[in-house]
Amino acid sequence: MASAELIHLGMDTSMNTIVVGVLRPGEEIPVVARVVNDEESVRRLIGRFGDRRMLSACYEAGPGGFELYRLLSSMGVACEVVAPSSVPKGSSDRVKTDKRDAIGVGPVAPGWGADRGPGADTGAGGGAGPGSGPGDVLDDRKRMQQRLNAVLMRHGRIWRGGSTWTPAHRAWIGRQVFDEPALKGVVATYRGGLAAREAELAAVEAELVRWAAWPPSATAVARLGAFRGIAQLTGMTPAAEVVDWRRFATARAFMGFCGLIPSEYSSGGRDRRGQITKAAPVGVRTALIEAAWAYQHRPGTGVTLSRRQAGASAQTLARSWTAQQRPHAKYQKMTRRGKPPGVAVVALAREPAGFVWAETTS
Repeated sequence: MASAELIHLGMDTSMNTIVVGVLRPGEEIPVVARVVNDEESVRRLIGRFGDRRMLSACYEAGPGGFELYRLLSSMGVACEVVAPSSVPKGSSDRVKTDKRDAIGVGPVAPGWGADRGPGADTGAGGGAGPGSGPGDVLDDRKRMQQRLNAVLMRHGRIWRGGSTWTPAHRAWIGRQVFDEPALKGVVATYRGGLAAREAELAAVEAELVRWAAWPPSATAVARLGAFRGIAQLTGMTPAAEVVDWRRFATARAFMGFCGLIPSEYSSGGRDRRGQITKAAPVGVRTALIEAAWAYQHRPGTGVTLSRRQAGASAQTLARSWTAQQRPHAKYQKMTRRGKPPGVAVVALAREPAGFVWAETTS
């Protein structure tokens, strides 16, 4: 059938939605629609058209795999999975939206592997201190989680119950059953690998807890433990990486060491600030950002924090309380202005960094 007679469907897929650009014969501008990324919605979409032989669909290869391709093919709709490198894109095009992607993807070079069988889709610390151990294992655990999520997504098993890796999410993963032996083996391998990484992480953390009371980090770890969000393991990373806190003359100098200050480009009379510099060491920055998540909540002193603060000086307790109030107020202000929580937390991580420097140099 001639291409001029076909109805072209350019699709931009994501985990939850599919944005479809529909280009009918004789038209130059596609009509864009958005549907839920599930079988029922896709069948309802295709049902809007009469003769399915008149449809030509394509979408860009991505983490969703070939489930959509197989579904459309089973419905008698011609479909191509397009290699991302083949999607036309202007050299000056710096705007990316689902709508533009749906319009931009077209019947160009198809991606490989769409006809494969289902069984074939098979320390935080950055330095050499004790904090680098759990950081490496955390990275390994994250990769195993990503691999397990990816193989489930490629086969249409999408978690829609909220946050991932909660007890409910893990129970859901345990209920996923596959008929293909190869796929069943891959999923079992990934689940076993994840369990091994989590056991390894628990062992590393248990070992590191013993070192928290040893010099030269013991004093700094104990003092930092009086601050919300900084328990023993979190406090060990900056304590082991920094060691001598007085080498930073100011709090801002320490923030710069952590990579938490905005990048800057100055030329002539123009000053332009960008994202944080993310300078090394990554472990200290990660620990401070993780601690900063605690300050999204209303200031307070719970049982665990009270236990860690036992024996702390009045100056430390006062500094700890101020360190809760200022970041929390900043977080509230930024999120009310529309900043995403993740962006706000990274920005306010400079606050605990300043208080950490003040505490260890006082």
